[in-house]
Amino acid sequence: MDTIASLFSFITTPVSWVIVQFHSLYGAIFGPDTGWAWGLSIVSLVVLIRICLIPLFVKQIKSTRGMQALQPKMKAIQERYKSDKQRQSEEMMKLYKETGTNPLSSCLPIIAQSPFFFALYHVLSAIANGQTKGYIDKPLLESAQKAHIFGAPLAAKFLDSSDKVAALGASLTDVRIVTAVMIIMMSASQFYTQRQLMTKNVDMSVKTPFMQQQKMLMYVFPLMFAVMGVNFPVGVLVYWLTTNVWTMGQQMFVIHRNPTPGSQAQSGLLERMQKHLIAHGATRTRHQRNIIKGIASKETKDRNEAERKFITTLSKSGLVAQADGTVEKSDAAVAAEAEGVTLAEAAPKRQQPKRQTKAKRQTGATQAGHAQTGEAKASEKPAGTKAADASSEKTSLDKGEAQADSKPASRNARQAKSGQRKGQQRPKHPSKK
Repeated sequence: MDTIASLFSFITTPVSWVIVQFHSLYGAIFGPDTGWAWGLSIVSLVVLIRICLIPLFVKQIKSTRGMQALQPKMKAIQERYKSDKQRQSEEMMKLYKETGTNPLSSCLPIIAQSPFFFALYHVLSAIANGQTKGYIDKPLLESAQKAHIFGAPLAAKFLDSSDKVAALGASLTDVRIVTAVMIIMMSASQFYTQRQLMTKNVDMSVKTPFMQQQKMLMYVFPLMFAVMGVNFPVGVLVYWLTTNVWTMGQQMFVIHRNPTPGSQAQSGLLERMQKHLIAHGATRTRHQRNIIKGIASKETKDRNEAERKFITTLSKSGLVAQADGTVEKSDAAVAAEAEGVTLAEAAPKRQQPKRQTKAKRQTGATQAGHAQTGEAKASEKPAGTKAADASSEKTSLDKGEAQADSKPASRNARQAKSGQRKGQQRPKHPSKK
């Protein structure tokens, strides 16, 4: 670790200068030799660095979402060129170039923080060894060695010997308890940050290897921090715990306000928005108008399930999303308001046909069967006999209707239950006579 930290010694002087400036501020409040003054100086260094890295964080969010959107296309390329790895790589690079996506952009904040992290490690190691470094002169070195955070010296490590810890004016038990608690908190915050990203801000409709990779990192990163944390001084643990908490809060803010389309977080955001729109009938902020504008600009087939549900719920409430991001009352809602009724009352009600009884349905089916049988027989007769049988057919039909009316409905029901066939009977086969 010392060898790696020495590679970033060029940034040690700026980092030490920032710490000294913050120490002069907090030292005037809490005392120059207290752990509060030095600990808050390190926390302030983290905040300053993370504020400067906000543009990289925004680029990281866009890159991560771009990678998620490209997963189906990447999977298709892998399946198409699975036997030609070189062609597969060429097609992948072509896809990245066409869409303007860089896979390394998701690692930019961590890469950008690395020089500051190792420079701080270099400064604290020098303090532990009683060496001046950068703007840390002899008086500041003695002050930093006296500073304790919950009983643990700023430059002490979990694996330090009892003699080295005693030279810094502390006990080995206190150092190991403080460092162990900080390592656990550091790993837990990293795990929660990654889990929050996987459970709330990922489009679950797309199942790709990228999601499996992110799920694996959810367990790998906390384990790495736990293993490496035993070699970090207390001051570096303060730095890394602070940056993890910052990342967690920053990600919660982004997920709450600008979630990934198709994710669980987007469903929650649209539900909160639709409740406000139904209650007030208008958008509240420019952020809400931008979200509605993005949904309204899509065609119905291009919207995900949460967006379609959002538009449908607004429509049932008499609201229509406009292309400029605002919402207006629908024509049906305006007409219902003019009539002094609600939208549900003004909507036309569907009339259900009256259901017939079972006896009437069976009687109608029997009459229809007899009518079809009569028509079939009439069509089989010669043309000369049709006119002669017209009057007799009418008489027989009248008699048949009278007989059908005189028969009780229960007889038809018994016939249906007994399995008798209605209408024309099929002639039996000669072998069965």
